[in-house]
Amino acid sequence: MREIVFDTETTGLDPAKGDRVVEIGCIELLNGIPTGKTFHHYIDPQRDMPEEAFRVHGISSAMLVGKPVFAEIAQAFADFTEGAKLVAHNAEFDFKFMNAELAKLGYPILSSERMVDTLALARRRHPGAPASLDALCQRYGIDNSRRTKHGALLDAEILAEVYAELTGGKQTALVFGGASSRGWGDGASGPRRERPEPLAPLASAEEVARHAVFVAEMGAKAIWYQYIAPLAVGLEKA
Repeated sequence: MREIVFDTETTGLDPAKGDRVVEIGCIELLNGIPTGKTFHHYIDPQRDMPEEAFRVHGISSAMLVGKPVFAEIAQAFADFTEGAKLVAHNAEFDFKFMNAELAKLGYPILSSERMVDTLALARRRHPGAPASLDALCQRYGIDNSRRTKHGALLDAEILAEVYAELTGGKQTALVFGGASSRGWGDGASGPRRERPEPLAPLASAEEVARHAVFVAEMGAKAIWYQYIAPLAVGLEKA
């Protein structure tokens, strides 16, 4: 199953009042695993940047000079996301802005049937608990220290890790840009516990070969390649 985890930054809260998208970041997942493929653009909103919005994401009008307008990246966005479920935190906000931009250009809008809202998932899984992205990172022991301000691609990367926890738990163990700080057990952050002896692999030689073909199809940037060496060591010991 192909999914796109994405986030947007905007000039404000309401496209009906003239607010526009200024940044979009997307991460591709295939069967829950990041493939290494991303889509990221800063966008000239063709209007000023309100101070309130600047304080949230740190994107100034000066930073957007010379960046493409939405019309220049719309087709590339449509191609990148075609046929995939779209995962976002408070997804109705992002869908509202993206659909406003797409509708202005005559593109098909994003169907709500494609929407996966991690905010709704978190509220169902943890009723009454804080469900912001930062709160979920703290709950699951995900390092979000890089997140000093909102940024679409960084937030999409972090959200992909949160989404893995919301849908599958610790066994997914996604890592972006460094070693995971998460261990096994109750889901709280803490020191990683190592097994005294590695578990014997359960995969047959045929299954290992088929898996290698599957990973190769993801391309050279597939996150899985970070685990190939440890996997090979485990197989040699079997």
